[in-house]
Amino acid sequence: MDILYKYFADFTPIQIAQLEALEGLYKEWNEKINVVSRKDIDHIYTHHVLHSLSIATIAGFQPGMEVIDIGCGGGFPGVPLAIFFPEVKFHLVDSIGKKLKVVEAVAEGAGIKNITTQHTRAEEIKSRKFHFAVSRAVAPLKELWQWSAPLLRKGSSATIPNGLICLKGGDLHQEIADSPTRPRLQPIHDIFQEEYFLEKFILYVEKP
Repeated sequence: MDILYKYFADFTPIQIAQLEALEGLYKEWNEKINVVSRKDIDHIYTHHVLHSLSIATIAGFQPGMEVIDIGCGGGFPGVPLAIFFPEVKFHLVDSIGKKLKVVEAVAEGAGIKNITTQHTRAEEIKSRKFHFAVSRAVAPLKELWQWSAPLLRKGSSATIPNGLICLKGGDLHQEIADSPTRPRLQPIHDIFQEEYFLEKFILYVEKP
């Protein structure tokens, strides 16, 4: 938890309790359903929670907004973001049902009320629109944009216009060239100085 206080200072008592609960809940559930790698589980606050919250440093989601987490896995970045933005609605979607079972159990155990889940693929969602889509290391940018673009509302009601925000690592030149987008890249190491964030980036694509 201390790593979070290094970069964020305004957590409410409820948020602190929810964030503190995550480690125990994920360790318990990871023994049953492996959603966090064994080597990462002891670094959950740096490698998963803080990494997820990097999105909060570029996007000030506003109360009442709706955000979809595409391919949420065990709940990153959606779960930490839901704690950080308690008045924003987060819809976590994954094609693997047992991962959503972990998300639901963690949300219930930590008392997170602004998360809904759906066992489906993002491209199969037809009836809903969102202000933002978020994702972490799920698919190439080309596919992520194909899936998310139809789900996004046009407009600007946060600190940046509506769009796709994804967390990725490594050399992204070819992946970006292969996509129809020209994302804005933010090196996470410029925000969080831990060595873990070297070669990790936030990619933001505005909804045209």
